[in-house]
Amino acid sequence: MTVMGRFMNFFGMNDDDEQFEEVDLDRDANNTAKGKSNIVSLHTQKNIRLILIEPRVFEETQEIADNLKSHRPVVVNLHRVRRDQAKRVIDFLSGTVYALGGSIQRVGDHIFICTPANVDVQGTITEIMNDDTF
Repeated sequence: MTVMGRFMNFFGMNDDDEQFEEVDLDRDANNTAKGKSNIVSLHTQKNIRLILIEPRVFEETQEIADNLKSHRPVVVNLHRVRRDQAKRVIDFLSGTVYALGGSIQRVGDHIFICTPANVDVQGTITEIMNDDTF
């Protein structure tokens, strides 16, 4: 059946009684098994949830990594962590996002955004040095 015939049949404009199309199920099963399916998902993920975490100790870093493994971007505020612990957290998260194909970027003073591979961050935030205009 041609595309025009299908279109007319869909709207009930086709005068033919019933038309059947032969389908080779083995061929369709082989194409699907080989990944040659014509189905494309437009909504791979309905909602992307941004997670905000403010760890107080290094041990809470695993929760951040678990969220990244679940394809959720995480904003990490390190204001409540000692400087040496914060460095360990950033080192661990850098390795995590590298392994997942994601990225880590500094957003502010002691604030970082960690994103998995399915999230793209565009733009930059510049630091204001000794600017008292606020």
